Amino acid sequence: MDYKKSKAPTNTVTHNLMDFAEPTGNIYESLVIMGKRANQVSVKMKEDLSRKLKEFASNSDSLEETFENREQIEISRYYERLPKSTLIAADEFLRGKVYFRNPQKERDQQLNND
Repeated sequence: MDYKKSKAPTNTVTHNLMDFAEPTGNIYESLVIMGKRANQVSVKMKEDLSRKLKEFASNSDSLEETFENREQIEISRYYERLPKSTLIAADEFLRGKVYFRNPQKERDQQLNND
């Protein structure tokens, strides 16, 4: 899912804890899944922002040559207004948009069936 098109809230929202535990049956497993997804979203956002800001980078490190670039400021403000990666991950998880699996559980079920 594209983080730019996310309908996640930009501020915190109170949720029922059991809503998070429902897909996996374990709240801690759900938190690990959301944490890993938040890291993926965060890395993607950072890469996109770095790529866009690299266009404005100057080769000199002189303090006298520092100046404001309006486009650079607008890009930074846009990314600041986006929902945080943890809120996006929680929203995607609750909507069932995150694919996850637990290979250990699959092995245990397979052993129990044999």
